[in-house]
Amino acid sequence: MSDRGFLFLFSVLTVVAAAATVAYLVATGQAATVDGLFLTLTALLLAVGFAMYLAYLIGRARQPAKPAAPAPKAAASSAEKPAAVQS
Repeated sequence: MSDRGFLFLFSVLTVVAAAATVAYLVATGQAATVDGLFLTLTALLLAVGFAMYLAYLIGRARQPAKPAAPAPKAAASSAEKPAAVQS
């Protein structure tokens, strides 16, 4: 698997885990405490950061690929070289 594919899957997993953490904290009522509030904000910040990276990654994947630059001609450069001096 390529590094981009691994980062994509890792980012999706991180966003889902952070959203599940927030849902659990809200469902159990722990988000109302001071510690739960900070944990909720931390999980949301983590989810937003990875979601922004996912949006960037998907945007880059949707752009058309740039054509490859043509290779320089080797025959023209060899004709310009001076002949070797033999002694």
